[in-house]
Amino acid sequence: MNSSPDGLDRPLPEAVRQHVVELAAQALGTLPAEQLPATLKPFARFEPRRRARLAAPHLAAQLEADKDFRERVAEALEAGSPELVAALREGRLPAAADPVVLASAAYLVRPAGWQDTVEVARADLDRAAAVAEGNAAEEAAARLREQLAAAKAALKEDTERLREQLRSARAENAELRRKLHEARERARAAERDREDLLQQVTAERAAAATAAGATESELRRLRERLADAERQLESGRRVARGERSLEDARLRVLLDTLQEAAAGLRRELALPTSITRPADSVEAISPESPGVRGIPARALSDDDPALLDQLLALPQVHLIVDGYNVTKTGYPHLTLADQRARLLTGLSALATQIRAEVTCVWDGAELGAPVSVPAPRGVRVRFSAPGQTADDLIRELVRAEPQGRPVVVFSADREVADSVRRDGARPVPSTLLLKRLSRA
Repeated sequence: MNSSPDGLDRPLPEAVRQHVVELAAQALGTLPAEQLPATLKPFARFEPRRRARLAAPHLAAQLEADKDFRERVAEALEAGSPELVAALREGRLPAAADPVVLASAAYLVRPAGWQDTVEVARADLDRAAAVAEGNAAEEAAARLREQLAAAKAALKEDTERLREQLRSARAENAELRRKLHEARERARAAERDREDLLQQVTAERAAAATAAGATESELRRLRERLADAERQLESGRRVARGERSLEDARLRVLLDTLQEAAAGLRRELALPTSITRPADSVEAISPESPGVRGIPARALSDDDPALLDQLLALPQVHLIVDGYNVTKTGYPHLTLADQRARLLTGLSALATQIRAEVTCVWDGAELGAPVSVPAPRGVRVRFSAPGQTADDLIRELVRAEPQGRPVVVFSADREVADSVRRDGARPVPSTLLLKRLSRA
């Protein structure tokens, strides 16, 4: 509310203005519709508190500008507080009256000197506000002093704790420095020991290499002597087992070999018609005996196919076949049983065609159960015994033949080829046999 020529030099205090607006809002609901100002009619249907909140600017402006509306609000105030209005008109100010209520009534009724009443209320309100502000400041200062004291105490505790932690950290740091120094010393000593050990190991390795070379040479010599002794021993065993029957078999086979060159010799010697073959004297496991185990053979490169045709044309030739070596070279994708069946079928046809003695040797070292393989016509089937390899059995079969009989060994194993060649047999790669069987 602004001042007017017969009004105030300054706006009403805010508390007084709000109280005046509340009084006007209450009176607005009691006035007839024809007495309501046009700007206030939309708010007449609201309840007083909502009316005071929403229509406050309009009510204040109407009270300041509309004398009739102000007087109607003053009449409503006088009806509600007649003693207060009467005291104001008589110039008496109740000592115990609220300055806000007293200034609001003076503003509405406007007796003589009402401006002074409003100014007195303004001064009282200012003093009360100052006192309240001072009390609030004092309370805030007291709270701040308490907070400051608490903060100082907490800071002191934190300082003591941090000092203690610093002392502990310094002590721990000193201990760690000491341990680090000791660890470095141990590391240096370990490094020196490592260098010494490395030098010793290098020297020992050189000495071991020299000794290993000498040992290897000696071992090779011993192996050769052992192989010779084993051959001699095996030869002696074969002689002891076979006795005279083995000698007769060798003689018969040797004579049969010479048959095509000297057919009349057989008639003159009158040798028996049925004989025991030398290979039958070699101990092995036949297909009817308890089963053995097999291992795969190794395949090598192919050779000239014409070589096999020349060898098969020899009289009384004995073909010894390293079974798995051949099958795993030709058809490794089949099962072991299918490999055996396929090879034996081809060997049977070959034996019938060339009328040669054929022995097929299977490695029984890794078979998990007994196997039964029907021997096809014209083919001897043998499995190596437990603890014996097919290579060993092939060597025994070669050594069982008499000197001078042609023996052909089909195997791609280089070690087998070298050993049977020393015993007088002719090694042939497995691929040549596979090509020959495929032609048949």
